[in-house]
Amino acid sequence: MRIGVLGTGNMAEALATQWVRAGHEVAVGGRDAGRAEALAARLGDGVRGGGLREAAEFGEAVLVALPYGAGEEVVRGLAAVLAGRTLVDCANPVGPGFRLLTEGGPSAARRLADAAPGAHVVKAFNLCHESVWRLEPPVFGGRPLAVPVCGDDEVALARVRTLVADLGCTPFAGGGLDRAGLLEATAALFIHLWVGEGADVQAIAPPLD
Repeated sequence: MRIGVLGTGNMAEALATQWVRAGHEVAVGGRDAGRAEALAARLGDGVRGGGLREAAEFGEAVLVALPYGAGEEVVRGLAAVLAGRTLVDCANPVGPGFRLLTEGGPSAARRLADAAPGAHVVKAFNLCHESVWRLEPPVFGGRPLAVPVCGDDEVALARVRTLVADLGCTPFAGGGLDRAGLLEATAALFIHLWVGEGADVQAIAPPLD
């Protein structure tokens, strides 16, 4: 699969690293093209680096690995390019005090969909710290990490399920894009418990017999 990555931060690098290892073609785009080129060089031969538009044009699936708010702005400017493509949103709209910044309004994923109405947005990869995505594979207690996936387009969902499986994880059907806000709220709660309280978040949902 051809994957465009918008962003040059830790999430972009962690996920792109695994997809390159899985044999996908990857192009990294950044607001700073030089940083994107440097990340592409670290990812390996054949990975392209450059501007945001180049990465968006390259990908059948396009990961938006940008801070909440910035992603919406970038996607709006690339709306024509992104039409018909799978747009993967991994952002967490969490602010000071672990507050959910979208409370009472559209989810971050819905805002991306509104900014690029021709794209097929899928919410995924937002529940874990970037260090988890660097594991080969992310397996805990003998169980592969489960990754909830929310979206409305079946082709886009199938693509993202493939990207999840290529990390060694198990995709879980999370429902339509209208449920993406639940994933974002869950992330806000988990971050508060994990970072703010030092709690073992995994203990919240013990495995069924």
